[in-house]
Amino acid sequence: MEWNNIPEFYIVLVEPKYGGNIGAVARSMANFDFKNLYLINPCDLDGDCYARAMHAQDILNDAKIFSSFDEAIINLDFLVATSSIESKTDKRHLRLPLNLFDFCNKIFETEGNVGLIFGREDYGLFNEEIAKCDIMVRIPTSSTYSSMNLSHAVTVVLFFLFLNINKINSKKRMLDRIEKEKLFSFFSELLDSIDYPEHKKENTNVMFKRLMGRAMPSKWEYHTFMGVLSGSIKKIKGNKK
Repeated sequence: MEWNNIPEFYIVLVEPKYGGNIGAVARSMANFDFKNLYLINPCDLDGDCYARAMHAQDILNDAKIFSSFDEAIINLDFLVATSSIESKTDKRHLRLPLNLFDFCNKIFETEGNVGLIFGREDYGLFNEEIAKCDIMVRIPTSSTYSSMNLSHAVTVVLFFLFLNINKINSKKRMLDRIEKEKLFSFFSELLDSIDYPEHKKENTNVMFKRLMGRAMPSKWEYHTFMGVLSGSIKKIKGNKK
């Protein structure tokens, strides 16, 4: 199947502990036409790993291995954290997830390299790793047992992405990593210019990052908003003189 006008997806497994899970992930990737596998400090790709991969062994052979989270995400433009743990309040923005179904529809409005980040089998993703992501997505599961097996979680996400491939109906260009960094920098500068309380800045910056991640603004929306931020900062600084 030829996919046009969609982002390039990268499946990123953070410190996977079991070769069988890695192999099963590779098999699911082949089932749904995904090919890019990133492994961060993985266990050995043993015989069980290759056996579980079945006819997807080429994905394992082509997988890129990294020694750190930061090294793995350098060339990724949009980072999607996955977690079974969510916040029950809007005030805790770090673990406030987007519904999987909404995410699978909206993500095709973007371009560039999208990293789908899956955490450790026992601890999942650490808070500092989630904070570096643009958005968090949670698979709806039973409240009595919410945690899924790593390979099963990857399979569910890839399945719904695959289903939505043919529903692409928007070609608006989305922000790349540099543009996002400028946007977040301007917002932080705006907080400084209005003497926003220091103890609230970190949480508010995270809130804004999550808000922009869910909104996925287009290039036109980005330049319009940057103009508003720039004008506001100049006006506020001018009034302070």
